[in-house]
Amino acid sequence: MPRRARVALACVPGLVAVAGLVLCAVGIDRTAGDAERPVVARAAAVGHKAAKPPIVPRERWLGDASYTRPPTRYADRVSAVFVHHTDSPNGYDCADAPRIIQYLYTGQAGVRHWDDIGYNFLVDRCGTIYEGRAGGADRAVVGAHTQGFNVGTTGIAALGTFTSGVPVPKAMTDAIAAVAAWKLGLTGIDPRATVRLVSTNSLSKYRAGTRGTFTAVSGHTDGYWTACPGAALMARLPEIRQHAARLQGRL
Repeated sequence: MPRRARVALACVPGLVAVAGLVLCAVGIDRTAGDAERPVVARAAAVGHKAAKPPIVPRERWLGDASYTRPPTRYADRVSAVFVHHTDSPNGYDCADAPRIIQYLYTGQAGVRHWDDIGYNFLVDRCGTIYEGRAGGADRAVVGAHTQGFNVGTTGIAALGTFTSGVPVPKAMTDAIAAVAAWKLGLTGIDPRATVRLVSTNSLSKYRAGTRGTFTAVSGHTDGYWTACPGAALMARLPEIRQHAARLQGRL
């Protein structure tokens, strides 16, 4: 696997108005023309769809913090899911999750001038799922979450920091599994399957134009030089894949 020198994590503070809130979103990729790049992943005949879980629409957290953004880009399908954490405090009240997501959005789209929040979905510690990036939760929206592998994937971010030894709430992992099962089931992909994706950016672990091999539910660190989504959440991915497979009726 061709590799580049390790890229240091670039954690930057969130808005000053939120004490202790830290945004560490590395490995984003806004390379022009991504939507035209090929995605290599073969889906079986669609026969293992999972139910769409309840998803809170972005309007519930967006409020008046809307920025002008370019047209949404779409891929042909979603072939893989990348799991993230937001590297923000864990001790929040779940009722405050919309406010936290709005601050994350403001830090990305406002302070850092991204085209939108990078994640397609966000999940709080109580298991509530929020729509992130605009364009339609049901569609294959190209996000900005995993350098080189935004096309044909969905980014799901866990609100919090899940480094080694930090408990990961079951409600949160169940919600991540539910989103993964639903999105991958739309194209008949087993969450435990191996998929091959074409890198669009040489800053990832794969040079642009080369193929990377992933599990259909992977962590951010699998595609980019980062510790995200944290060792504790990475350790839960096998369980998340199994749960997602069950939700697709595969077990």
